[in-house]
Amino acid sequence: MRGMSSRAFALAAAAAILVTACSTTGTPSGGGGTGADQGKPFVFASTQFSPVTEQENMRKKILAAYQGASVDFVTDQEPVILNRISAEAKAGGEGQIGLAGIENGQFAALVAAGAFDDITKIADKHKDKKIPQDMLTLGKFGGSAQIYIPWMQATYFMVANKQALQYLPSGADVNALTYTQLIAWAKNITDKTGQKKFGFPLGTDGLIHRLIQGYFYPSYTGGLVTTYKSGDAATMWNDLKELWKYSNPQSTTYAKLQEPLQSGDIWVGIDHVARMIDVLKAKPDDFVAVPAPAGAKGRYYMSVVIGLGIPKASPNKAGAEALIDHLLKPETQIITLRENSFFPVVDVKMPSDLNKGLQLEADAVAKQANSKDAKVVPLPVGLGAKGGEFNKAITDTFVRILVKNESVQTVLDEQAAIIQKIMTDGNIKCWGPDGASSGPCQVK
Repeated sequence: MRGMSSRAFALAAAAAILVTACSTTGTPSGGGGTGADQGKPFVFASTQFSPVTEQENMRKKILAAYQGASVDFVTDQEPVILNRISAEAKAGGEGQIGLAGIENGQFAALVAAGAFDDITKIADKHKDKKIPQDMLTLGKFGGSAQIYIPWMQATYFMVANKQALQYLPSGADVNALTYTQLIAWAKNITDKTGQKKFGFPLGTDGLIHRLIQGYFYPSYTGGLVTTYKSGDAATMWNDLKELWKYSNPQSTTYAKLQEPLQSGDIWVGIDHVARMIDVLKAKPDDFVAVPAPAGAKGRYYMSVVIGLGIPKASPNKAGAEALIDHLLKPETQIITLRENSFFPVVDVKMPSDLNKGLQLEADAVAKQANSKDAKVVPLPVGLGAKGGEFNKAITDTFVRILVKNESVQTVLDEQAAIIQKIMTDGNIKCWGPDGASSGPCQVK
């Protein structure tokens, strides 16, 4: 992922919704056209689009023009979808899932188990789409076979109410802040207004774990698992404790920061592109969207690549290919952008009538990717069914240190032991800023 050009990120930037929610199936989406041989109905299983409005947009708008076999779009939490794909692969024969739309890191364990077809020929067919080569390379997992084709990409950035800009610390550039400056900014707001106006997405289904994994830890420590209980990590947590002093205590209830931003309960926060779009669409003139802050190790940010893979147990591989063709059409990618805030991975010309809120996001993503100190972090790779446990261990660290005010080093030692057990039990190798490892990633 490090090798991806800033141009690729600026053009393709920001997609995917890492939302976890209850399993949801709806009425079959798309299909039913006049094709001569549409083949068997199949399930399009995904870890994305779990909010009800996003599901409906997927079924009724993104898939509306699809002509082919009947497709049932199913979304669920990561372990459920991955376990279902794995179970169908182990059972042999024909399953129900015809196409999977999951995150780059969620593919790894399934790839090792041989659950997916080689779809190199499909990728070759879409060369004219100019999907960034670095993204396609990710989908090969170190081999020659194309396991998935990129579908969409996402990231996280900071949004601030323009009322907060007057309280920026002296000399600070809102487009190039450090975490030290962010803390000073939040303190200034509290000192001048008497209100705590920073927000964290710490509620149920909030994505605080992604901010810790892809922003705070690497920016301060240059790693995640290997540096989990390091001195740099302790410095980071003490800084976050300081920021917590100026954060709205209702942060423990915030799943998406767009809601408290729109209500004015908070003025500043970092969250996923899809969880900021509503406020930017509703009040584009009242907010700025800017890159996440930088730490001592750089301005790390998380890029989320969502891929499309065809399971070997797919009941309709030709139908799955037809659905991939539909999802990669420039017009479908633009609909996905308009409706669910996912930016295209194919080469498209942005429409001139693009919503102002979406344009704010596009500009913020480009600034973040092109920052001179920008460093990219992929989603955790290879966790498979251990993903939920890993994310919980990360979030529990935050809650224990910031919300419950427990001793930083005590919590780090205890949570690091939990994380090490997850790595060892799952034989999960290091990824991203932690580098590579031949065996389970080790907390140092």
